Amino acid sequence: MRNPKDFFKPMAIGAPEPAREIPFRPSRMIHFFDPSNPKMAAKVPSIAAKCDVILGNLEDAVQVDKKTEAREGFVKIAKENDFGDCQLWTRVNSLDSPWFLDDVWQIVGEVGDKVDVIMVPKVEGPWDIHYVDRLLAQLEARAGVKKPILVHAILETALGVANVEEIAGASPRMQGLSLGPADLAASRRMKTTRVGGGHPGYLVRQDPDPDNPDAPRATAQQDLWHYTIARMVDACVANGIFAYYGPFGDIRDTLACEDQFRNAFLLGCVGAWSLHPVQIDIAKKVFSPPVDEVLWAKKVIEEMGDGSGAVMIDGKMQDDATYKQCQVMVGLARMLAEKDADLKAAYQF
Repeated sequence: MRNPKDFFKPMAIGAPEPAREIPFRPSRMIHFFDPSNPKMAAKVPSIAAKCDVILGNLEDAVQVDKKTEAREGFVKIAKENDFGDCQLWTRVNSLDSPWFLDDVWQIVGEVGDKVDVIMVPKVEGPWDIHYVDRLLAQLEARAGVKKPILVHAILETALGVANVEEIAGASPRMQGLSLGPADLAASRRMKTTRVGGGHPGYLVRQDPDPDNPDAPRATAQQDLWHYTIARMVDACVANGIFAYYGPFGDIRDTLACEDQFRNAFLLGCVGAWSLHPVQIDIAKKVFSPPVDEVLWAKKVIEEMGDGSGAVMIDGKMQDDATYKQCQVMVGLARMLAEKDADLKAAYQF
């Protein structure tokens, strides 16, 4: 067993010191682009200006004969652009693919100091993170990278969900976890072909009326992903990292996308993937705290002072626990307001 005292020591001679804490940075949307697509690549600078995170995708959405082109395209984009406040991430190919090693070798070697996070697909246990951790340390040392590149894991298999707590705490590099609903559905043998969102067949039905048993009975569609998201959030918070909802595949159904993102926001996720520019604004809206709730939270914090005791404010009981809830809301709002003048005005900072 690894000595806990060694947890924050570099895993290779000359590698940067591991991060002792993962600072929270606004990441309401992780916007995916295909670096092998010239039209998408040309739009990266303008889209990055609207995003908290922009991610060069090298994995599933890239055709096999375009893998090298995508990797080289990402490196070129990273070299030629200053992304300002927007974080630069990449999703490399899975550990069982023939492209993973070339992905991390070239990216760390050529643009390691510009990449904030490497997203690793289909992580199934802490052993996967241990391998990536050591490899990144060796490559960072070899390339002279000055800051540790963080790792973000995608939950896409039943085994990964079963090991989610161990994955979240496997390395100081762990930045967060995302739900990968399509691959996870296949792994679980779920009977759905949708990418995220609910399903009309997954519902609860009102009991029959004893006086009119043949009368229509109301139904309510349920969320297929509630259990997994809640478990992922707990694992992340317990280990000081961050949870994200993954993709919502029906680009045209913006209302359902907003609903799914909001469910994840309310459960504790800090952001979601955006697969199309239309989803950027949805994520920005949903993962920014509602203005009325921020103003209410500010009022509670102001009136409660140090947060101790219990008081009645506008007929609602407030105590230490609700004070902490309000601090979460105001803390996030204040951070987002620093980079968004409209939010700053709306939140009255």
